[in-house]
Amino acid sequence: MPRRSSAGAPGPACCASFGEAPSRHRSPARPNRDSHRHAPEPDMSVASTPATWTAGVRREVLPNGLTVVVQRDPSAPVVGIVTHVKAGFFDEPDEWVGISHVLEHMFFKGTPSRGVGEIARQTKAAGGYLHAGTSYDFTIYYAVLPARSLATGLRVQADALQHALIDEGELTRELRVIIEEAKRKLDTPAAVAREKLHALMFDRHRIRRWRIGTEEQLSRLTRADVWAYYTSRYVPSRTILSIVGDIDEAEALDLAREHYAAWPSRTVSLEPSPDEPPHSGLRVETLRGDITLAQLLCGWPGVPPLDPDAAALDVAAAVLTDGRGSWLYRTLRERGLVTSVSAGHFAPTELGMFTIGAELRPEDVAPTLDQIAQAVRRLGQERLSEADLERARRLVLMRWARGFEPMEGRASALAGAEALRDVDVLDDQYARLVGVTADEVREVAARYLRPAQLAVLAQVPREATLELQADELEQLFTDVTIQPITSPPSLDLEAPAAVVVEPEVRHAVYHAALPGVDVLVRRKPGAPLATVGVYALRHAFDPPEAAGLGALALRSVVRGAGGMDAAGLAFAFERLGGAVVPRVSSDWSGLDTSVLVDHLAPAALLLRRTLSEPSFAPAAVEEERTVLLAESRQVSDDMFRYPFQLAFRGAFSDRGYGLPSLGLPTTVEALAGADVASWHGDWLGRTRLLVVAVGDFEPERALGELAAIFDAWPGAVRPGDGLEGPWAVHDGPVECTSERDKAQSALAFLFPGPSRPDRQRHVAEVWAAVASGLGGRLFEALRERRSLAYTVVATPWLRRNTGALAGYIATSPEREEEARQAMLDELEVFRRELVGEAELDQAINYVTGQAEVRRQIGAGVVAEIRDAWLSGEGLEELGDPAPDYRAVGAEDIRALAASFLDPGRLAIGLVRGVGGR
Repeated sequence: MPRRSSAGAPGPACCASFGEAPSRHRSPARPNRDSHRHAPEPDMSVASTPATWTAGVRREVLPNGLTVVVQRDPSAPVVGIVTHVKAGFFDEPDEWVGISHVLEHMFFKGTPSRGVGEIARQTKAAGGYLHAGTSYDFTIYYAVLPARSLATGLRVQADALQHALIDEGELTRELRVIIEEAKRKLDTPAAVAREKLHALMFDRHRIRRWRIGTEEQLSRLTRADVWAYYTSRYVPSRTILSIVGDIDEAEALDLAREHYAAWPSRTVSLEPSPDEPPHSGLRVETLRGDITLAQLLCGWPGVPPLDPDAAALDVAAAVLTDGRGSWLYRTLRERGLVTSVSAGHFAPTELGMFTIGAELRPEDVAPTLDQIAQAVRRLGQERLSEADLERARRLVLMRWARGFEPMEGRASALAGAEALRDVDVLDDQYARLVGVTADEVREVAARYLRPAQLAVLAQVPREATLELQADELEQLFTDVTIQPITSPPSLDLEAPAAVVVEPEVRHAVYHAALPGVDVLVRRKPGAPLATVGVYALRHAFDPPEAAGLGALALRSVVRGAGGMDAAGLAFAFERLGGAVVPRVSSDWSGLDTSVLVDHLAPAALLLRRTLSEPSFAPAAVEEERTVLLAESRQVSDDMFRYPFQLAFRGAFSDRGYGLPSLGLPTTVEALAGADVASWHGDWLGRTRLLVVAVGDFEPERALGELAAIFDAWPGAVRPGDGLEGPWAVHDGPVECTSERDKAQSALAFLFPGPSRPDRQRHVAEVWAAVASGLGGRLFEALRERRSLAYTVVATPWLRRNTGALAGYIATSPEREEEARQAMLDELEVFRRELVGEAELDQAINYVTGQAEVRRQIGAGVVAEIRDAWLSGEGLEELGDPAPDYRAVGAEDIRALAASFLDPGRLAIGLVRGVGGR
């Protein structure tokens, strides 16, 4: 199945583009050499015969040893090109710690035929983006583009893979950037805790090392080192090229042969990691730092990915923490003991780890460990109920299906499978997941999750008195008394019969205007999923003294509604394969879920009941307020979110958009549970509801089902005009600063900007594409040439009645002033000078291509429709966006910058690092 990256299971060390890395899969499957397969779409019913995820896959091994895997997926006009190199942190001798990640950065630094930055610029000009990540056993490179750009994408990726220059001067500059990235990691509590757990669990294996490398280790690496690593690890026989999208498979194979067949084969002999000797005895460690909430991790040795027990361990993890109906969510998160809890079985090539992690107040570590001990012991001693097994297995299979929605997700799954054995691993692992039994879960929990194999790590605030004790924890995990936990009864979800409606259809979106509800549906073929959400505009900000009230009300809704308590509601959704998710924005709020497509109507019925019949039990609301309070405090540990929170406060003052939707610690602490029902009733009573559904269904049928469910909804005739949030009036720029014991200083910049409905929105998006991302001006000037930072961002922030142009940079404290001035200098250039024709064309092609790429995921299409309807210009936005972007000229960008990038109206949020490590 897809390799789980959770609790103690980190994903790739680096992503070369801004944003989250695409999900990576450790489920493979093999087609016959250059042969077609034909099979039905996967059936998510666990009672059905397991389906194949490798239908139509074509596989070919080139004479030099490189493996090519191709699969056509016509669900979106997109192609994902994934280069999977079997070289990662496990392949590094001790003198080269971190070198895999260094090479990943240098991959984009030019070839004899493409100068520095050209790889990114040419990909961007083709409408695509680049991503990369280094893991323990592989390094992976993604190019995601409009399908029409397949040839360009392959040509650029092939050149980068085979002909990296690794210029000495560029390496020197890039090492400074990577050191900034390493410092950022030191400022991320969860990342520190994860890697320290590995060092605690393992004595000899390379997984115990600080994988990205320390500043001292990185500074010692030379061009000769990186070149030696490149030429010995990046060879055809260790490389898999995976191509998935709306493409012609024969053409893709022809292009692969054309661009990769001449790459010379090489025989390599590498020294593997030392084996980990068997050991027994519970291990503990307590770390301290400048953090607000504690990190708690429990880890046990697991199994490699192809071990027959891996599937049962995945299901065991889902029983513990997947969804609101999971054991530890109900006993920890629901009761306010933790802000988050997760479990997973992480299995790089040659070993495995089962981990449980939580973020929590330090005073709650002891009761949290008690509940974890109970849950683990219950797993190993008691047989799972069929309800628990079915719920967990359905969520695991849903996660699997969602991972195959994006082209790069499917391509990386095929490549990862081929790296393990062959692509048939995907179907084998899926079949094992479908067939996992309650007895198998109990057996693997008893065999692997033993106290003698346990390691427990806590990272706590410096002032906390907690100190973990091995003997106490061994006794706890051996002798804990197991309290019973029951599964709620099944719920009758008989949806009303579909009604016939006369829809208005625009840009493939079907619209039914009901008395109090607008229903919008769109078909998105591909994975057998449907995403449905109910949303409404907010007509007033929370009062400044009660910031976070709307978030508390909406989050409390899912703690009990329609006659069900929190567990009953969670089980009702999760038996359909989904989970209800509260969405809290400054402009709108709502609930949504993704389920198996056949369960669209029951899921919508559940959403209606949840939103219209909340119980707001005082104890449940108070527990949610406790969690919200802890989360609002934890924001100050986040070196991206917190600078922006400070900047928005400077820009909008202590009201409206100047206060976070989730509230501040002082405001959340003062919230009264009695106010949530009043807020909820006022919000829905004055607001027209929006229902959006996207999935692989027949649109008119889905529209009729949803219309029957929401036809009697009593709502407003009009959706309202949204919120007014004027920029604060200041005499010159304003700066909000906080000092922390951190290795970096982080600065967020906010200027006024256009609103979402403003036609200048398209200009702002093109400006951001010129300025930001790989190949962007800020990236080139501040990161590539001056090595000031790892992360540099420019982006528009768009709301219904206001907007902003935002920037971000994080750097070493001693370079804070240099980074600030360099950012402002680069932004000032936009006010004075026209962008070049090549820059403009590249940016327009990029934003146009990415509009297509975003539509490959159902939940992304739901968000696009929702935002267009609630914050934008309605369904007209959902047509081809290319004409609006192509109408943007260089003078438009200069005019935008002259109008908005005014230093006198700047708000800066600064988190100044004063300690470092």
